[in-house]
Amino acid sequence: MTVLESFILGLAQGLTEFLPVSSSGHLALLEHFFGIEEGNVVSFAVLLHVGTLFSIFAVYYREIWNLILELLAVIRDVVRGRGPQINLNETRRLGFLIIAATLPTVLIGLLFQDLVSKLYGTLFAIGAGLVITGTVLFVSERVAPGVRGVKDMKFRHAVFVGILQSVALCPGISRSGSTIVGGLFAGLTREFAVRFAFLISIPSVLGAVVLEAPDAFRGGMDAAMLLPVIVGVAVSALSGFFAIKTMIRIVSGKKLYYFSFYTWALGAAVVAYHFFG
Repeated sequence: MTVLESFILGLAQGLTEFLPVSSSGHLALLEHFFGIEEGNVVSFAVLLHVGTLFSIFAVYYREIWNLILELLAVIRDVVRGRGPQINLNETRRLGFLIIAATLPTVLIGLLFQDLVSKLYGTLFAIGAGLVITGTVLFVSERVAPGVRGVKDMKFRHAVFVGILQSVALCPGISRSGSTIVGGLFAGLTREFAVRFAFLISIPSVLGAVVLEAPDAFRGGMDAAMLLPVIVGVAVSALSGFFAIKTMIRIVSGKKLYYFSFYTWALGAAVVAYHFFG
C-alpha cells in the first residue's frame, strides 16, 4: 500500500465515520474502484479505527474521563454491597445507558457476522444501503424537537438506538447517521443525540478492533507499511476530529438532510454501475 492510498483511506475513514455517509460503504467502494488489495484494506481498516478513537477522545475527553472514574466508583459500590446505584448521578446513569445501547450491537453483530461479510462483496448492497441512509436522514429532520436529556432518557430508548447502530453494520448504512436519527426519534435533544451517538461508538469501535485484529495481522505486517500506517492513522484522527465538530453544528442547525442528496446520488450511481457497469 502506498502513502497516497493510505492518505485517501485515512481521510475517507475519518470523515465518513462521523459524517452520516457510511465509512464502511466508502472504504468498500475505494477498495473496488481503486483496485486496493482486500487484505491490505482489512488490516489497515483496523488501524484506522484506532485513529477515529483518538478523534472521539480529543472532543469528549472530559466526559470520557468522568465515565471511567464513575465506572471505578460503581465497582467500589458493588464490592461494598451498595449495589450499582444506577441513578446516583447523571454520569453514572449515562454510563449504564451506553452499556444498554452497546449490548444489541454485540449480540446482533455476532449473530449476523457471516451475512454482513457477504453484503460487503456486492455493490448493490452498498448502493442500496446508501439510498436507505439518505432517506432516513431526510425523514429525521421532520421529527419534532426532543426534550430528553440523560435524566429523562429511558433504557428502552438506549436499546432502540443500539439496535439502529447494529443495522449500520451493513455496508452503506451510516453508523453515526443511524444512531443520531435513533436518538432524535427517541425524543432526545439534538445536542444529546449527537453526544450519545459518538460516546456509544467507543465500545463498538474498540470491540471491532479487538475482534478483527487477530485475523487482520495473523501474517504480520511488512516494515514497508510503517509509514503508510502512520500517515493513515494521523489523517484518520485529524479528519475525524473535524467531522465530529462539523456534525455537532449540522445537527444543531437541523441540516442533516444535506447529506441525503449526496448519499442518494452516490447510492443510485453505485446501483446503476452494478447493473450496467
